[in-house]
Amino acid sequence: MTFALDETFFAFVALLIFLGLIVYLKVPGMMAKSLDDRADQIRNELAEAKRLREEAQHLLAEYQRKRKEAEADAANIVAAAEREAQMLTSEARKKTEEFVANRTALSEQKIKQAEADAMKAVRSAAVDLAIAAAESVLAQKTGGSVQSGLFNDAVNEVKTRLN
Repeated sequence: MTFALDETFFAFVALLIFLGLIVYLKVPGMMAKSLDDRADQIRNELAEAKRLREEAQHLLAEYQRKRKEAEADAANIVAAAEREAQMLTSEARKKTEEFVANRTALSEQKIKQAEADAMKAVRSAAVDLAIAAAESVLAQKTGGSVQSGLFNDAVNEVKTRLN
């Protein structure tokens, strides 16, 4: 068997030298290390992404809880405002009714006072009219001597009452 030194042989020798250099320079170890580093980096990124996702879920849950609390607080505030408005309305209605009742009572009192004053005025006018009529009748029916006697009796009566 003869070995021919042809191109195939030289290609085979070059391939063996190339593979030997690759092994000698530890290229497979570097590639494995590079791949391991890349895998570690991807694993770390996935862990960080998972941590960030969990943190985002916690924040979302917290914000939803706070939103529910805020809605409950808002509902309580609205309910309190409605109760206060009803209370103020009833209080205003009560005060208005009391004011109207007081004004009505005051008006009734003024009407009664006006009636009493009118009755006094009518009585006073009636008394004045009766006195004038009695005076006129007495003046017509009595003479001068009787009038002067009555006048003197009235003056004496007034003096005794004053003393």
